[in-house]
Amino acid sequence: MDVMSLVIWLVLGAVAGWLAGMIMKTGSGNIVTNIIVGIVGAFLGGWIASKIGVASATGGLSIMSIITAVVGACVLLFILGLIQKGRSNV
Repeated sequence: MDVMSLVIWLVLGAVAGWLAGMIMKTGSGNIVTNIIVGIVGAFLGGWIASKIGVASATGGLSIMSIITAVVGACVLLFILGLIQKGRSNV
């Protein structure tokens, strides 16, 4: 992986994580959290898209790759919220 690809992943992750935090009303978090949520969300979103037969963008900063990453990050934040809620009830 070259430096430019790494920078694209970090920017995509930060944007997707921040947008997902705003959509899911979990707050914007810090930049590191946003990057992690966004990158994991990109993988999760790509996996979900492939399972339901929707073409997703693979790499680059396109609108489709951002949408895929944001959807995946929202799903991730939703699941993490359920886990956190379950632990607080115990």
